[in-house]
Amino acid sequence: MRPLNGEPRLRREPVLQAGQRRVIFGRRGGQRYRAPSRLAFRLQRLWLTPVVRALTRIGAPIFAVTLGLGLWFGDEGRRADFVQWVDDVKLQIQNRPEFRVSELKVEGAGPEVEEAARMLLPIELPASSFAIDLTAYHDAIARLDAVQDAAVIVRSGTLEVKVTERQPVILWRTPNGIEMLDAGGHRVASLTRRDARPDLPLIAGEGADAAVPEALEILSAAEPLLPKMRGLIRMGERRWDIALADNRRILLPSKNPARAVEEVLSLDRSDDLLSRDFAVVDMRNQDRPTIRLTPNSLEQFQIVTGQIVPEKKTETTRASARSSDTKSNAKASP
Repeated sequence: MRPLNGEPRLRREPVLQAGQRRVIFGRRGGQRYRAPSRLAFRLQRLWLTPVVRALTRIGAPIFAVTLGLGLWFGDEGRRADFVQWVDDVKLQIQNRPEFRVSELKVEGAGPEVEEAARMLLPIELPASSFAIDLTAYHDAIARLDAVQDAAVIVRSGTLEVKVTERQPVILWRTPNGIEMLDAGGHRVASLTRRDARPDLPLIAGEGADAAVPEALEILSAAEPLLPKMRGLIRMGERRWDIALADNRRILLPSKNPARAVEEVLSLDRSDDLLSRDFAVVDMRNQDRPTIRLTPNSLEQFQIVTGQIVPEKKTETTRASARSSDTKSNAKASP
């Protein structure tokens, strides 16, 4: 046993003098090794930092490559040669047979629209698909009045154009001619004569194209009147008049014109209104419809109601007037 007052087993470290360095010797694999210096220790600790390792492994190579390319492209002649080489390679790739377009195919279009689509193609075929601006070509076709929608794709060496045409449903008479309109009031094409499309109803008046949906609603409600109808006239860009044969009109209100048409048809079924001799049926005030008669019907109505003298009394008055004129002429003669 170690005596209680014995010397401690721990060995005291010698005190280093100025300029001295502690050297630790140990054994690893039977050999002695020396502890790293302070600089080496700091470098090892710095290398363990993620930012330093990333800058060394990624940032330094990128900086070196960028510096080299900058020095190489600094010469104007080298830059021009490189641009020319890129253009040549690009042209060779674009002119490969698999990218060549040899045919234009237009589907879903009439003869006029198909001809217009072929004329709008900016280049002549065959050509590379890279030389065709598909977006600009699609926009040019979509701007045609008769085209509602279009799709342009390149498939197997063929430029395919799929067109959805607008369907004309009504004719609009303007000071410059007759226009065919679709259900939304968009122009489809122009006509030179009304009888070219006798199957389509006719509208007229300023701003009538903006109210085509309402006009179609009126025409649907006035289907029994279509054989007698000449068309619809837009009045003041706010309401419609139905123009019938013999210059007769039905004035419709600005609100619920289809309902007013149904009331006219109801009056016709009950009182045979449309077969009577009238000039205007005013439905603008739906609570009190008004009928304006023709001059002949008005005269007959006034005779029946006693508002004017009958025709027989009128002839007697004319005979007395003629006799008085004869007497006055006789007195005046020598």
